Amino acid sequence: MYNKVRLADTVRIAPELLGDDVKNAVRIALIDKLEGEIDKTLGAIVAIIDVVEVGDGHILAGDGAVYYDATFDAIVFKLELQEIIEGSVVEIVEFGSFIGIGPMDGLVHVSQITDEYISFDSKNARLVTKESNRSLSEGDQVRARVVALSINEREPRDSKIGLTMRQPALGRIEWIKENMTAKEKEESAEAK
Repeated sequence: MYNKVRLADTVRIAPELLGDDVKNAVRIALIDKLEGEIDKTLGAIVAIIDVVEVGDGHILAGDGAVYYDATFDAIVFKLELQEIIEGSVVEIVEFGSFIGIGPMDGLVHVSQITDEYISFDSKNARLVTKESNRSLSEGDQVRARVVALSINEREPRDSKIGLTMRQPALGRIEWIKENMTAKEKEESAEAK
């Protein structure tokens, strides 16, 4: 999910940053250029944490800036298929719930929340199961598995992350705890 990686890139230092410490100016330029960007193989760059090395500067004719080759450490967020994640419900809609996972949101379609029939309660903005009357609302903490991943580098908002909660030990955290308690009571009764 989150990884620390060492990367190298060429960064443009604008003329207004040239009077500062070079390492600090490179760090500022890297933050402006890369933080929030998404790469399919690398993931989403969350933070530039350290500039390790700065090479010699290069000047291009007609540009008042200086270009530096830099090696730096960054924190990246990258999901993998079948990965188990925990997040919170950020939005409930008629067709499912959006789960905030790091810098991205994933969708759990209503058919992937539970085996029970689910209805949308628009008045209270929640999803409710028919048999057990369990509900899923904004702010609830959930555990899910990544089942579909389509990352769009150019338009990160168009990226699609599909999640499921229809397996044991997945779902709303309170449901998982209730199921574990019920199972422990059942095993205790069988042991007697």
